[in-house]
Amino acid sequence: MKEAKVLKEFEKAGALLRGHFILSSGLHSPMFLQKALVFMNPKRTSRLCKALAAKVRDEVDDDIDAIVSPAVGGIIPGYETARHLGVPAMYVEREDGEFVVRRGFPLKKGMKVLMVEDIVTTGLSSRECIAAIKKTGARVVAAACLIDRSGGRANVGAKLVSLAQIDIPAYPASELPPELADIPATKPGSRGLK
Repeated sequence: MKEAKVLKEFEKAGALLRGHFILSSGLHSPMFLQKALVFMNPKRTSRLCKALAAKVRDEVDDDIDAIVSPAVGGIIPGYETARHLGVPAMYVEREDGEFVVRRGFPLKKGMKVLMVEDIVTTGLSSRECIAAIKKTGARVVAAACLIDRSGGRANVGAKLVSLAQIDIPAYPASELPPELADIPATKPGSRGLK
């Protein structure tokens, strides 16, 4: 699937928002990808994750025993990508602020794991997820995401396969460009919701 088609899927879902947004990383951006609007449509999600699975097969030389994703945003694309790759899907959750493997997921030493994320901005949650996977003794063979909005600059701690790579600017609050500073900021993400 070409990058333009991936973005078209987000646009059709009403998930490509423009304005002034505070991302879960704390950075500010003129664009927000509201992936929940994409994931609410099973056929659209399946199309995207099938394409991601195909790209992973093309770009990752290792076998994959399982997929592990960070909760909450990575659970759906992780599951769907796992379905298309024919492997189990698991996820990590935050416990005392740190990602851990819970729920009796059978992640074992030596397993070859693909970490699947929804959207990568700074790569922080991907790095934290990968650290949790490594604590089990499993080996991360690569990471994958639907959209890498860093333009390829994010370091996730493993090879990153993205269905689309776009360069969406993100700024610290202290360095906002005037056109963004003049617009009230909203925080549409899920982090911090009660």
